Amino acid sequence: MSSSKARRRNLNPISLAFLDVMFCGFGAVILIFLILDHNSTANTLEKNPDLTAEVNLLREEVKVGELGLVQLRNTFSDVSFEVVTAEGLARQIQEQLETFLQELAALENSSVATEESIEQLRADVQSLEEELLRLQASALEQEGNSVRQFLGDGNRQYLSGLFLGGQRILILMDSSASMLDSTLVNIIRTRNMSDGRKKQAPKWQRVVKTVDWISTQLPITSRYQIWEFNEDLESVLGSSLDGWQEVADRDRLNDAIENVKEIVPANGTNMEQVFKAVANMSLRPDNIFLITDGLPTLSDSGSNGTLVTPSERLELYEDALGELPQGIPVNIVLLPLEGDPSAAAAFWQLAQYTQGSFITPSRDWP
Repeated sequence: MSSSKARRRNLNPISLAFLDVMFCGFGAVILIFLILDHNSTANTLEKNPDLTAEVNLLREEVKVGELGLVQLRNTFSDVSFEVVTAEGLARQIQEQLETFLQELAALENSSVATEESIEQLRADVQSLEEELLRLQASALEQEGNSVRQFLGDGNRQYLSGLFLGGQRILILMDSSASMLDSTLVNIIRTRNMSDGRKKQAPKWQRVVKTVDWISTQLPITSRYQIWEFNEDLESVLGSSLDGWQEVADRDRLNDAIENVKEIVPANGTNMEQVFKAVANMSLRPDNIFLITDGLPTLSDSGSNGTLVTPSERLELYEDALGELPQGIPVNIVLLPLEGDPSAAAAFWQLAQYTQGSFITPSRDWP
């Protein structure tokens, strides 16, 4: 009996250490589980509604963009296919036309040929010629119908966003002294030079080239007029302000561009007289191009001082707008000028109000 009790007291110390480690580890796991904040873990899994809405909006924009890209690619493929088909048909018709002409010549020289055969061939030739003319007219419509051509540096078409249509197109050129340069110091310096140096001023050459480029984009069935204005107003064509010229008259249009090249910028800018003259035309224009670099400095009543502040220029501009007839698109080509911060916003609003366009071309255009 005593020996069995002694054996019970003699426990293995290794077994006790192992059990202590197991129970302590298990207790530590339970303690950590109780300490953790399960609510914060669940909150991190919840999505931010604002970010979710923004992500969904971006996904919708991406889908719309991808759909538009697919439509553009399909349109481009269809147009390319139509062009290739038209070119192939034109070649086939040309070949058939040459074959029929050869057969017609052979039949006319042959005494065996009947009158019906010759008439049939002539009818076929006429039909093919009409079809060929139709295809050529379609190609002309795609390539343009300009009377003149203008190729600038890099063959760029920066102004393709302008509205170039219309039956009576009026081009207004600002020929004031500020068109000599974009900085006031260089304007004063160039103003004191010879007329030859003034005409070759880089900024003025941009104006001349802009008018030249616009003249190449005029529809061949339309009429045009070109005015140059500073403190005075006159037609570049050497005619009355009310006289419209045919674009189809290429020689007359070339002479007009040559006259533009001979203009010497000088004096201030009176825009009020220009818009009054537009309102007084018997046949008003249905499209206007205005090439300028800033707001006016003069009015019909004159100026009281030698210097005009930006606020005064804006008032003169608003007075000039009061004379402009409504319903005529005005496309503005604005060149840079130092010291006239309100010009860009004012002319942009004019273009938006009249359903026209507003651009400031780069220095290397056209």
